[in-house]
Amino acid sequence: MKKQAVELLFQSLQAIDPNPKTELHYASPFELLIAVLLSAQSTDVGVNKATAKLYPVANTAQAMLDLGEEKLKSYIATLGLYNSKARHVIQTSAILVQQFAGEVPNTRQALESLPGVGRKTANVVLNVVFGEPTMAVDTHIFRVGNRTGLAPGKTPLEVEKKLLQVIPKSYMLHAHHWLILHGRYTCTARKPKCHSCPINDECAWIEKTLA
Repeated sequence: MKKQAVELLFQSLQAIDPNPKTELHYASPFELLIAVLLSAQSTDVGVNKATAKLYPVANTAQAMLDLGEEKLKSYIATLGLYNSKARHVIQTSAILVQQFAGEVPNTRQALESLPGVGRKTANVVLNVVFGEPTMAVDTHIFRVGNRTGLAPGKTPLEVEKKLLQVIPKSYMLHAHHWLILHGRYTCTARKPKCHSCPINDECAWIEKTLA
């Protein structure tokens, strides 16, 4: 995609939502970290329903440890992979208490050392909590990057690296949220809403339908 098209694409997304936010509910860095960890193969809506009951009981690393793995499972049993997620949450909470005074670290290396925290989760935390211009490529962003021609790639990491190269610095802080929300609500996997897409003119997808 040409530089001018990229600029126009993000101008359009910015005009619709100048200050986009994550749809996960959280009130602290720890709550966001746990919510993102729980969101793997689960919807944000589903995670929010679970954490609405969980966080009043345990919303710090120490409180999560005190709750324990078995009781934690009862709060997140509606989510996919809840057994492994519960184990990772407790292990992560223990490390935060033991090594980081209960606080969420602000470096990629430290975040990715936590059980269940991969590159995507680390990127979300770095972007949302610490304001770093990172790009967390999930299925939505992977699809948008490839479909539009903005950042075609065969792997999430390849798409991430291309996005970091082509997106102007002035848009990078919010680019992750603009693209994920666009993929979630407009450029959907099935029946994408090409007819009402705000970046249709810049999109290079040959299969788009305008009817």
